[in-house]
Amino acid sequence: MTPQTRYTQVAIILHWLIALGVIGLIVAGKWMAGAINQPETQALAYDVFQLHKSVGITVLLLTILRLAWRLGHRPPPLPDAMPGWQKAAATGAHWLFYLLLIGIPLSGWALVSASPLGLPTLLYGVVEWPHIAALTHVADRQATAHQLEEVHELLGNAMLLLVLLHVAAALKHQYLDRDNLLARMLPFLARG
Repeated sequence: MTPQTRYTQVAIILHWLIALGVIGLIVAGKWMAGAINQPETQALAYDVFQLHKSVGITVLLLTILRLAWRLGHRPPPLPDAMPGWQKAAATGAHWLFYLLLIGIPLSGWALVSASPLGLPTLLYGVVEWPHIAALTHVADRQATAHQLEEVHELLGNAMLLLVLLHVAAALKHQYLDRDNLLARMLPFLARG
């Protein structure tokens, strides 16, 4: 039996759906931070904020699905020629991705729940997503929301750095090392 050389179709689809969601969330989050305070962009920022929450919850649910899939389907092994420290870094980065993909949406959900504005979350304008009840009753909602906003932003910045590192590593392996590692997640690439 030959070893599996690429991820399953389900893992590939989930990877790219999550990746597109994360990129959109980062771009929207960076834009919203300033736009929400400008009168001329405030209304649009509110709409983008609602979409940001919807996509964030979607990423959380897709990540849980991806984790469940991964537990039942081993990823393909890394190349034998890859140095041990790179294998350890790749494994660590993937588990850090999972932590952030769960932690960031949860911190955003907590932030919205603690906000003294009490704005509802309507997933894609249709389904109401509940607030975390315990956070709607904290003594100082303003201070709690501010702290959660800082955590959410810090985690988002960590995700941005990890995404950049992940892309750089994938490109390095594809074009410098020429080990065709990228083809595990982009099956249309030629395998060499």
